[in-house]
Amino acid sequence: MSMMFLAAFSFAQNATRPNVIIIMADDLDSRQLSCYGGQNINTPNIDRLAKEGMKFNNIHASETMCVPTRASLFTGLYPVRHGSYQNHKAVYKNTKSIGHYLGDLGYDVGLTGKNHSTKPSSVFPFEIVNGFEPNCVSATDDYTLSDVRKFISEKDKSYCLFVMSINPHAPWTVGNPSEFNPDKLTLPAHWVDTPETRLQFCKYLAEVRRLDDQVGDILKLVEETGQEKNTLVMFMGEQGPQFPGGKWTLYNNGAKSSLLARLPGKIKPGSQTNAIVQYEDVTPLLIDLAGGKPLTHLDGKSFLNVLNGNSKVHREYAYGIHNNIPEGPAFPMRSIRDGRYKLILNLTPDKNYYVKYSMNTANKKLAWTTWMDKAEDDAGAKVLTNRISKHPAIEFYDTLNDPSELNNLALVPAHQPRIKTFKIKLAEWMKQQGDTGADLDVEIASENKSNNSNDN
Repeated sequence: MSMMFLAAFSFAQNATRPNVIIIMADDLDSRQLSCYGGQNINTPNIDRLAKEGMKFNNIHASETMCVPTRASLFTGLYPVRHGSYQNHKAVYKNTKSIGHYLGDLGYDVGLTGKNHSTKPSSVFPFEIVNGFEPNCVSATDDYTLSDVRKFISEKDKSYCLFVMSINPHAPWTVGNPSEFNPDKLTLPAHWVDTPETRLQFCKYLAEVRRLDDQVGDILKLVEETGQEKNTLVMFMGEQGPQFPGGKWTLYNNGAKSSLLARLPGKIKPGSQTNAIVQYEDVTPLLIDLAGGKPLTHLDGKSFLNVLNGNSKVHREYAYGIHNNIPEGPAFPMRSIRDGRYKLILNLTPDKNYYVKYSMNTANKKLAWTTWMDKAEDDAGAKVLTNRISKHPAIEFYDTLNDPSELNNLALVPAHQPRIKTFKIKLAEWMKQQGDTGADLDVEIASENKSNNSNDN
């Protein structure tokens, strides 16, 4: 890394602090992005951020559902500590978020689009900016940029704007599925190949196209308003897709996300990193960029040293939590991973895993329904469907050689020392978090539910 990039990151001593625009997807299978090796769709606008900035290969969501992930992004805390450890469960009322932290440092903090984890305003004091659709199950994703333009161009101080797309969240009703030939799609290896699955995947990819177009429009707006040179633009993929084995699981297809960061002259173009990062690290990063002091009570920590090329590592481990209620019956999971290996503990392995939105066989249009039909007389399909619905107590994967996590190594003798170490580290983390395990996957009182409960 040249001295130019190193010196340019001394923002605390620099009178011109960067503006920030974070564009976030909704239920994105990040491996579909062409800059991450996707074969089904070219995403030139998102790819542009990879070419002009840094690509993160190891960013992981700690809980693969919308409300907890966004609460972690905004608070810098893991789900048990911010309180939103079930989907649509509200954060604790005394929680602070990025709106407080950057606001105290002189930033205007705004949000446009999907409005999960924005209430109450005492916890999430965002300036709500009109423009992008807030309801992720809307049949349309129409958006306008006039108010977004005003927010980023008429400020007399630094700003941070979250642009929260609803794409490609189900019901997959926007875009042009005919752009994609269902017969030529490359399906994820853990899926069962059926005609209906391919048709649904075309609809999903059409919304990925819409997402990429939105990213392009935001990048164009940044240029038109003269904001490009001093604006950190980040793209984040959230958790994985609403197909079985993605969202609502701790597998890679649910938890492994995407992160691209561009700041001209300050982040090396075309760079990439294998440093482990989690969504909880973003708020500490933004505080660091704004010149604030580290907050030791946060679970996340700034990865500025990774962005400026001073470090190739950030975290030793990424942690994961899943509580299945209210999306289905209780099925608590916990996970820990390093740069290669992942351990998943299923805390109630005697039960079957089920999510009402993606595994209801009464719905003949769901991919899962066709998977189960095929599994009746296809041994390969039976193995893949059992992988989703029937989990052993311990799963252990070599994600380098088995990124689709199809080969459980939990009983292999050579891996027992590492499994033991991972179990100890995971137990230490759960204790530090106040995570009581299966006891968290229970019904909660209605008054504790989030106001953002109109969708999944």
